[in-house]
Amino acid sequence: MAEKITLGNNLELSKCPHCKIDTPNLFSKAQFRTSNHKGANKRYWKIYICKRCGGVVSAHSGSTQHGKLEDFFPDFKSVDDSLPKKAKKYLKQAKNSLHAPSGCVILCASAVDDMLKQRDYVKGSLYSRINKAAEDGILTEDMKTWAHEIRLDANDERHADYDASMAQEEDAKRVLNFADALAEYLYGLPNRVKRGIEKNGEED
Repeated sequence: MAEKITLGNNLELSKCPHCKIDTPNLFSKAQFRTSNHKGANKRYWKIYICKRCGGVVSAHSGSTQHGKLEDFFPDFKSVDDSLPKKAKKYLKQAKNSLHAPSGCVILCASAVDDMLKQRDYVKGSLYSRINKAAEDGILTEDMKTWAHEIRLDANDERHADYDASMAQEEDAKRVLNFADALAEYLYGLPNRVKRGIEKNGEED
């Protein structure tokens, strides 16, 4: 993607890294050059602001004011490949749905649901499976509390509870942060540890 984009007056990313809206209006607000203490590693930077959410994106080229985009920050957050197929799909869609908070919350709950099912917590309601996972030490008490909050938030969105307020973007971010953390805890970290052990075994 980066090789097709230049540092123009607008940064033509496919999505805003903050609100995830498609084809965002990211307009240039500031620009400057940087280098290291020896005058090398010269880069030309531009600061962009998303017209929709106000999020800031910094981007740089290694050449000129309107040079080819080399990198931008924050980058799009990817979903760990070690996740189960359904959970990965739900979480990926949730990351792209922050601009639609209700949908994002429901997708996060679905991802949590599938992650537990793939750890053999299949029977009963999500409520009972969260509790059982905590009893077995798969989830800490704090994680159990957080998981129940997501479950309840998703229930509010699914059933359109008259007394419940609609999810806002901050609610979606909070729920997504937990779903990300749970994915890392249950799958991402154990997978990296396993690969590290296997690699050390090969070297021995």
